[in-house]
Amino acid sequence: MTDRWTEEAALPTGWSRPLLKELWASAQTGPSRRPADRERTVADGGAPVVLPRDLRGLRVVTGEPRDIPAIPWDRARMLARYELAAGDVLVTRTGTVGRCALVTGEHQGWLFHPNLVRLRLPKGGRVTAAYLAAYLGTPTAQDWIRTRTAVAVIPSLSIRTLGELPVVLPPLGEQEAIGATLAALDDKIQAHSEIIRATRAYRDLLADALMNGALPVES
Repeated sequence: MTDRWTEEAALPTGWSRPLLKELWASAQTGPSRRPADRERTVADGGAPVVLPRDLRGLRVVTGEPRDIPAIPWDRARMLARYELAAGDVLVTRTGTVGRCALVTGEHQGWLFHPNLVRLRLPKGGRVTAAYLAAYLGTPTAQDWIRTRTAVAVIPSLSIRTLGELPVVLPPLGEQEAIGATLAALDDKIQAHSEIIRATRAYRDLLADALMNGALPVES
């Protein structure tokens, strides 16, 4: 049987299908965390850390300072090579494998969890970061990742395996247009998600107030 992932379907003129490892400048997992740091948060001081759960809708979405883990500044200074930069792409490699997000200036300089892989692209490379993040989030790429995830107590994906992912690559101009179109939709999705979250929180507060008699009901 032909493997549908290796079958070379016809592509438009100027398009290509390189492997992911041919597009990145580096692929790096995050630094290990010491047991003593596991209860530390940004509210206590230190360099903030992006967690796998923060990768939502191709964005890095973090909570309040008290909910963001941190690494003490003295140790963080020795972990400069693990700092995030705008244009990096993060991918979860264990647990909910394949979740991905584009790093923006908001999280530049943050560190990232060891269960994440940071993909850093070369300057002037063949792929834009926005397009790559969008491609990794497509059903096609997600299905490829799921079929190659090692099934164990905790599902995992190695950097070596991730590097074998074929990436359908249009010319740079088309990548930018595609990335901008999908990013605009992702922004709308994120905005609606925040509205839903806030509405649910308000509903819970209102329910408590109504059912405890703290807020009278107009008949």
